[in-house]
Amino acid sequence: MTQSATFHDLKGKSVYITGGGSGIGASLTDGFLAQGAKVAFIGRSDATDFVQEMEAKHGRPPLFIQGDITDTAALQDSIDKAAQINGPVEVLVNNAANDARHTTADLSPSEWDRLLDINLKAYFFAAQAALPGMQSTGAGSVINFSSISYMMGNAGYPAYVAANGGITAMTRALAREFGPDGIRVNALAPGWVLTDKQMDKWATPEALAGHLERQCLKTHLAPQDVVDAVLFLASNTSRMMTGQCMVVDGGVVTTG
Repeated sequence: MTQSATFHDLKGKSVYITGGGSGIGASLTDGFLAQGAKVAFIGRSDATDFVQEMEAKHGRPPLFIQGDITDTAALQDSIDKAAQINGPVEVLVNNAANDARHTTADLSPSEWDRLLDINLKAYFFAAQAALPGMQSTGAGSVINFSSISYMMGNAGYPAYVAANGGITAMTRALAREFGPDGIRVNALAPGWVLTDKQMDKWATPEALAGHLERQCLKTHLAPQDVVDAVLFLASNTSRMMTGQCMVVDGGVVTTG
């Protein structure tokens, strides 16, 4: 990963990332470590090899806490542990998500609950756990991953689309509530980022060509494009930006 910019104020910051050991999350962990931040992340799968890779690359390891974000107690305990080791969380990145395809007709109540637990509920309760520490220091940045899927009105995963609409609305509510405490809360809505998972599961030549046709910029998004945007939202470079949903999608949707 090639670093695009240096945000000097992120050096030494306590950063917590959900799903920070794989996919875009792993790129985020890498990106924050490159800025000199102290990074903790939660993930379901063992990330020992990734932690060792990051330590070899940056000279210090991220703090990996194995757990499931749908287990609210475990999620909040992991944030407390990160705060004990790295200091109160100053940057929370709610990144983990599940965009499994499903149809309206076949979606059961239990599967709806499972998808909303991953894609919306965990975001709220991670913020609930991190915000008191931010309040104690009078500053902080919460970055919630949304998606352009709900802006496009995409079919094929209605629970995921509904959750991402909810994430953006929740972001605005939290920004209003915690702005007086000096805390910024923003959402980031990426377009189709070609991670290994996307390439393996859904990126057929036809789908890729069709999506690229919708973009103004005729280049597919890479994880680095998302990392750069998250670093900007975490940094004081965006100190007067809150309650916003920033789109990084090559020009598929428009806002405003």
